[in-house]
Amino acid sequence: MSADLGDLTAQVSLTPYQALGIPIALVGAVFLSIGAQLQSRGVEKVERRLGAAQSGMSVRQVVALVGRPSWVAGTLLLGLAVVFQLTSLNIAPLLVVQPLGAVALVVTAVVNARVTKQRLSAKVKRSIAFCVGGIGLFATVAAFAATESPITTRQLITVLVLLLVVGAVLAAAFVVLRHRRNVLFYVIGAGVLYGFVATLAKVVLNRITSGTFDWLEVVCIVMLVAAAVLGGYFVQNAYSSGSPDLVIAGLTVVDPIIAVTIGIVVLGEAATAPPIAAVLFLVAGAVAVAGVFQLAKHQPQKKRVS
Repeated sequence: MSADLGDLTAQVSLTPYQALGIPIALVGAVFLSIGAQLQSRGVEKVERRLGAAQSGMSVRQVVALVGRPSWVAGTLLLGLAVVFQLTSLNIAPLLVVQPLGAVALVVTAVVNARVTKQRLSAKVKRSIAFCVGGIGLFATVAAFAATESPITTRQLITVLVLLLVVGAVLAAAFVVLRHRRNVLFYVIGAGVLYGFVATLAKVVLNRITSGTFDWLEVVCIVMLVAAAVLGGYFVQNAYSSGSPDLVIAGLTVVDPIIAVTIGIVVLGEAATAPPIAAVLFLVAGAVAVAGVFQLAKHQPQKKRVS
């Protein structure tokens, strides 16, 4: 038995120092959950005063958010969540720590149920279980499969080009869908953008650590900030038409799937993984995404603000 445990431990690719990234990422997930709840409350109060957004939040509504203490407190907590996330990304491979944000979904669901005094239905609980279970499998496989190496200039340029293409597609889709208040579009769009934000942050930290920081990283930081701002705008619109549970579910599922996909395909973080790992990644991703769509279908109806 002890020999089997020894063999299992030997297969884990994380060093003790890299493993510290896991609890740091978990603390960040809690801050993410509470911050999202407070931001959602701020958006609700602004809509109660200024009216619901029909085609994306207006400049007036966005500015009004800054005057809401709950929204500001939520933003500060989200800022702390980002600090913890960046710290964990600097310590451990992206494939390992990024999926751990799914813990925020459980915390958000419990907190939102208490705030709204609504019991979680069996269907909602099952949807959350799919999300967390799928991402949990993702993280488990990644712990055994992920490796890390210095990121090349070619890899960085590839990530930047992909972000430009994705940004253009999302901008075009926003023009087409902005009158429909489609919460899934905003949630998925924000998750995709934040997946690139996490990847670019990992790239910049990796290049600084390896001593290869140059002008290209400046471009990387500019695009990172732009993607974060656009993703934040999408998140506020998602709060306007969906529950915090759904928003966090989308972010903690889509974000890591995008980041992990980039990590595997572009950055080569699973280059030494066996073929079965790729199959498990696909299965885990499919289960988690199915959970998001089920949660969108069965979430408690959000009262519209007149």
